[in-house]
Amino acid sequence: MNPSVPITVAVGDGIGPEIMSQTLRILEAAGAALVPEFIEVGEATYRAGNTSGIGPEAWESLRRTKVLLKAPITTPLGGGYKSLNVTLRKMLGLYANVRPNRSLHPAVATRFPTLDVVIIRENEEDLYAGIEHQQTPDVVQCLKLVSRTGCEKIVRYAFEYCRQHSRGKLTCMTKDNIMKLTDGLFHRVFMEIGQEYPDIAQDHQIIDIGAARLADTPERYDVVVTLNLYGDIISDIVAQVAGSVGLAGSSNVGDHGALFEAIHGSAPDIAGQDVANPSGLLQAAVLMLKHLGQHDVAARVHNAWLCALEEGQHTADIYRPETSRAKVGTTAFADAVIARLGRLPQQLAPMMVPTVQARPVRTARTIQRYGPAMVQQQLVGIDIFLRWDGTNAHELGTMLEELTGHRMQLKLITNRGVKVYPQGHPETFCTDHWRCRFVSAQARTVSEKPAFVPVAFLDVLALLHRLCDCGLYIIKIEHLYLMNGQRAFSLGQGE
Repeated sequence: MNPSVPITVAVGDGIGPEIMSQTLRILEAAGAALVPEFIEVGEATYRAGNTSGIGPEAWESLRRTKVLLKAPITTPLGGGYKSLNVTLRKMLGLYANVRPNRSLHPAVATRFPTLDVVIIRENEEDLYAGIEHQQTPDVVQCLKLVSRTGCEKIVRYAFEYCRQHSRGKLTCMTKDNIMKLTDGLFHRVFMEIGQEYPDIAQDHQIIDIGAARLADTPERYDVVVTLNLYGDIISDIVAQVAGSVGLAGSSNVGDHGALFEAIHGSAPDIAGQDVANPSGLLQAAVLMLKHLGQHDVAARVHNAWLCALEEGQHTADIYRPETSRAKVGTTAFADAVIARLGRLPQQLAPMMVPTVQARPVRTARTIQRYGPAMVQQQLVGIDIFLRWDGTNAHELGTMLEELTGHRMQLKLITNRGVKVYPQGHPETFCTDHWRCRFVSAQARTVSEKPAFVPVAFLDVLALLHRLCDCGLYIIKIEHLYLMNGQRAFSLGQGE
């Protein structure tokens, strides 16, 4: 008999209360040893004035139980409200999002009867840092932040996951042909850590063709590891082609806690109608039971769910006249699962209780942190971003050339990343947002490659002072560095 484990439960918004009540009813009937602590998060908390959607009492429960089973919540539009999911993942250090997807053919209609893919997504960084600014009337920006520490944690987690779950292949997906520094770092870390796992087949794909292949030939994949935004997109793609987004659950895990949830939204348009599919949340609960070591109950619930599906008990989202026997609602589907507890599916592969229970995946190795003694960082220039309402790049370039002084030089001007000075093209459309790159006056091009020379910060300050004195509107600056002599910034086109 498993000892009862306290868990935190958030019933959510929209269809959340319906699917959570039925999920908990199934878990209780299956003998799960759980003591739920209910918290209020989501829309009501937002409306009460908490922009993060969660209050102090809820945090206290999460810190105590370290496990959250959460139904979908609604984030109100506008008003500066922050995503509760992102807040929870970051504040609790839940760096790994794991979404298993397996075909339920022939019980659930799919074109891919052998699909069995796990998406492992970095959960804390990338564009989900949510750092955005409007810089000019015409241009807004979103910062993409990727750290070596974050890459090492998620990549090592993915390799360890493969080992512990007898998965033979790990595919890394990035867009490092364009984002050579951010996505390039993720790819490099994947190759570095991959050398420690020669027993696992490894490959890398660009995310656009990778997403296309996941949608067209998912059977060629086993486990995929990728960055935050890409992982969000491709995990929904794989869940949908497997049968329905409504069937998939996910785990968000870190070294000190875990969150389990369905991958779909709160669907307020069907709330209160007893038609929602509770399967996604139920599968999240199965992942939670395995996390808590209650593998026998997890298998009991999962196998009863498979029995209900293969016997044609289908909610409206997966109902097909040719494969379904009855169109059932939320409560009736839960009844069907409970009635089949203790049975094994006849067509679908059952979940078996492991004879040797794997330890929770941990990034056991110490993450390498880089200090001043290890990395020499040299300032070699500056990108100054201006709001300038003119449209003639040559006019702006000529003005800036006259302001550089004798210690700095204007290297180039870009607009939306496209070089417009010197030797720009008149056909290029320009906004009011200009990146102006200045380097040392001693810098030269050697063998068709730019050679960068250290600059003094006082020279940078003097340049900024001159630009301000001339009425130019500086909206942002980015320093250009060499790290151990290697360029740590992207070149402009034609530079």
